[in-house]
Amino acid sequence: MKFKHALLEYRLRKSHNVFEPIYYYADIDLGEVLARRECEFFVKDGITYKQLSSSIEEQLFVIYVEKYEEAPPEHQQYKKETTTLEVRELNTRRDHPLITSMNFDNHFDILSLIGSVYTYFDGKEWERDSAEIDEDRLTYILYVTLAG
Repeated sequence: MKFKHALLEYRLRKSHNVFEPIYYYADIDLGEVLARRECEFFVKDGITYKQLSSSIEEQLFVIYVEKYEEAPPEHQQYKKETTTLEVRELNTRRDHPLITSMNFDNHFDILSLIGSVYTYFDGKEWERDSAEIDEDRLTYILYVTLAG
């Protein structure tokens, strides 16, 4: 497989069509790259970045971002053996209440959920709004609204 292990770089927009590399990941699993590309938001060191686009240059995957908002970094957790996905209702007034939290052994399972338009939790159908990778908490978050 050509991309079994790949390289990933996040590039920050400095001005129109001018981007600066800000984070680089060597020998990253393809499943993680694809799951990250599916996320509209990326959180690291308290800064939330919004994805603008993505590309591939040979073995290098690139995600282009702009700063979206800043907050004090949340307490970072220690490296885990599994990958966590939180499913949250998109509701700013209620601070995006948690619907469920799941742990997975690989990023393709995460991608299967965050890449779906509709999912089912607690006997209800939910529609995807957006997803984020929060490196400060080592967690993916899927934001959903009640369908129908």
